[in-house]
Amino acid sequence: MIPPSLRLGDVIDDYCPRCKLLLNHAVASMVGGSVVKVVCQTCHSEHPYKNAEVPPKKKTGPKKALPDQALAKAAPAAASKAKAPVPEEAAEPPKKKRASSPARYISRHATRPPRGRV
Repeated sequence: MIPPSLRLGDVIDDYCPRCKLLLNHAVASMVGGSVVKVVCQTCHSEHPYKNAEVPPKKKTGPKKALPDQALAKAAPAAASKAKAPVPEEAAEPPKKKRASSPARYISRHATRPPRGRV
């Protein structure tokens, strides 16, 4: 069976980098029978034809390892502090929390008492 030949304006599936989905696209330009650029039918952005291939997802391995590395570095320091007794004189007393002030209502105009009819 002979594959159908594409023409300008034909609808094909392709990956849209703006929508980040595999959507319908219209053929915008061709070189020698192969599609070069397409226009997304959803967001109307023009981009190179990507052969309907979804790009691989970014790996998040190093980001997940960062908290573990930070905990590993902090754990030996915390363990050594726990082993050494801290003299009570050198320890600072815990700071008291300040009482928060009540909420203030800010108005742009000076408040006046309501006018009474005389």
